[in-house]
Amino acid sequence: MLRAEGVGKSYTLRGRRVDVLREVDLAVRGGEVTALVGHSGSGKTTLLHILGLLTPPDSGRVYVGDTDVSGLGDGALADLRRSRLGFVFQSYNLLPQHSALRNVVLPYVGRRAEGEARARTLLERVGLAERADHLPGELSGGEQQRVALARALVNDPPAVLADEPTGNLDSESEDVLLGLFRELADEGRAVLLVTHNPAVSDFADVVHRLEKGAFTQVAAEPSVTAEKATGERARANTRTESAE
Repeated sequence: MLRAEGVGKSYTLRGRRVDVLREVDLAVRGGEVTALVGHSGSGKTTLLHILGLLTPPDSGRVYVGDTDVSGLGDGALADLRRSRLGFVFQSYNLLPQHSALRNVVLPYVGRRAEGEARARTLLERVGLAERADHLPGELSGGEQQRVALARALVNDPPAVLADEPTGNLDSESEDVLLGLFRELADEGRAVLLVTHNPAVSDFADVVHRLEKGAFTQVAAEPSVTAEKATGERARANTRTESAE
């Protein structure tokens, strides 16, 4: 679904060139949860932004489906991004003056009535139907992130990209969110997660490790369902309580 071939990216910092990505190849497939891991500054977020058509690479090619985006103008890139990609960020990026429902509707491409109906369906899917009219400030961090996920899905994209989506969440909210990502992959969507969280990388089907702008390790891991992950955590809590 998403593919990078020989992608390179560099910046100039205080007159010195810094190579952030060096000839990176990556395929993010439908039906899989793919995790990008690595230390801060390793190039994870830059690669996600390039695959998400938010930042152009200096070299190499990026494909969304069968479309080579190299020659596309800003308008075509925006259309492709809006229709084919959904984004979730660590800081939620919800508009504080708008309700949860309105935040989900805003990116919708189509008639407003249809957008509101879809937004309500998505809020119900993420367990927030009763919070549709609440402002972001009236929601917990986990609830805000689920609103952000609903917003990412409002145009029914085949790929979802998330940058540290569990970074501000407690363990319970993390489990709920990972369960939703698993459902999306099971539906055939491509899910790409950038993370420092070992629980998220353990959850992923495929893990790619970036180090100094290049892959140092590529590991395929067995799929871990949200139910299993939640059960393991619950059993660990039970053992802790028993020990006490």
